[in-house]
Formats: sequence, structure tokens, C-alpha cells
Amino acid sequence: MKPIESIKEFGGYLNRYEHQSVTCQCQMTFSVYLPPQAELHPVPALYWLSGLTCTDDNVRTKAGMQRYAAEQGIALIFPDTSPRGEAVADVAERYDLGHGAGFYVNATQQPWRTHYQMFAYVTEELPRLIEAELPIMANVKSISGHSMGGHGALICALKLPHDYCSVSAFSPIANPVECDWGKGCFSAYLGADKHAWQAYDATLLLAEGAKFADILIDQGTADEFYDEGQLLPENFQAACKQAGQALTLRMQEGYDHSYHFIASFVGEHIAYHARALKLCAVSDGA
Repeated sequence: MKPIESIKEFGGYLNRYEHQSVTCQCQMTFSVYLPPQAELHPVPALYWLSGLTCTDDNVRTKAGMQRYAAEQGIALIFPDTSPRGEAVADVAERYDLGHGAGFYVNATQQPWRTHYQMFAYVTEELPRLIEAELPIMANVKSISGHSMGGHGALICALKLPHDYCSVSAFSPIANPVECDWGKGCFSAYLGADKHAWQAYDATLLLAEGAKFADILIDQGTADEFYDEGQLLPENFQAACKQAGQALTLRMQEGYDHSYHFIASFVGEHIAYHARALKLCAVSDGA
């Protein structure tokens, strides 16, 4: 981990790092907010997965999360949304495939599979690195995200339910095999066999028996991508009902897809995760 930036905020520090990723076989950038409590003892962490076209920088400058994290004593982890670099495959004319659009899957198809191993990066390599190098509690973490990152948060929690204390999402791509964004990326990264896509679709994971203790989702009713059929929260809601999965889906009247929406409710999400993380820390003996 090479530190490249440090900014004091709300008594803690927003730090940015670079490292050579073994998983993605390129240099990766990520940010970490360490609350003031981290100067005294290790703290639990909330991983935030961002959406299409974003880097780690969008959420740390737009969402206002650090204030709430400082109050709750939680570290925030902001990974990038994809591998990057001249050697990393990309489609320059598309915003929804390649750089900025990793979709949090482990790609199996060329030219993507060499670098696009974002599921393994987010769930395995990055937590190991951070917990070894920073004052962050081992195995006491939660996950959240927005849009493509909301999809990522849901699949991480459903596929690895014992790894996370809680999960939430803003405007997630909840049933990607049924929307244009998901079809475009999954066919490129995972190939033509749609059975392989199911392992990265939160709605279909529920149908196959995956379950998590509780799920919180906020969705704006004025979200243009909701209107276009890219997000499909009702499909996920129906799957939860069928599977007996606990879900709180809040349709927030008049809110769009932007960080204005996230900033309006992120304090409630931080409090939601803080409660779960504290229970995890107690049960873990911390």
C-alpha cells in the first residue's frame, strides 16, 4: 500500500492508496476514511461499492458519509469500480463496459478475464490488505453501494453471508440478467451461457436459496434509470417474498439517481450498519 493522499475530516483522516493487485494484475487505487476512534483502537468497516463511470473519488466527495462514520466510529472503504491502465481491456466509446464498469464479477472471457476479477478483489484481496495494514477490525465488516455498486453489495452479501454483518443499497441494479446494462456486461465478461450469469444476479441468487439476515434498499421514484427498466427493484422484492427473505424497500418520492439522493439518506444507512457492526464486534469478542 502506497499512501498518495491524506485529508483530515471530522477528526479522522480520509486517505488514498495505490497498490499492485495480484487479483486484478494491475495497479489499483482505493480510499479509506479512518474515524478519530481508529487512533485508539481498531474499528469496524463499511465497504461502499460505487456505480457505473465512478472511481473511489465520487462517493468520498459527494455523499457526506464521513461525518456519520466519525460519529459512529466506523471506517469507510471506497474501492475503485474496475481495473484500469493502458494494458487493461476497455471499450472507449462505451460508459457501461470496461473501465469504470467492472460490475463486481470475476470475468471468464477474454480479453476481460486477465484483469476483471472485481468480485475476488472486493471480497478477498482488499479486505486482507486493509486489515493487515490499517487499524481495522478483522472480519467485522458490512457492505453497501449505489446502482452497479448496489448490485455488487447485494451479491457479495448473498454469496458470502457469513462475511458481512449487514447490507444495504441505493438504487441497485437488482436483476441484471433482465436489464440492458446487465446483459451487455454479463455477455462480455461471462460469455453467452446465461446460466453463468445467475451467480451474479441478486434476484436469481434468492431463488437458488441464498439468504441474508436483513436487507435495506432505498429507491427514488424519480430515478430515470428506474423508469427505463434498468434497476427492477420490484423483481427483487418479489423474489424476497417468495424466498422468505427479510427486506425493507423504501420508495423515496421524488428522488433521482444522483448523489443528492444518496446524501439525503446515507446517515440512516450508516446508523443501520453501525448497529449491526456493534453486534458483530461483541459476538466476535472485540
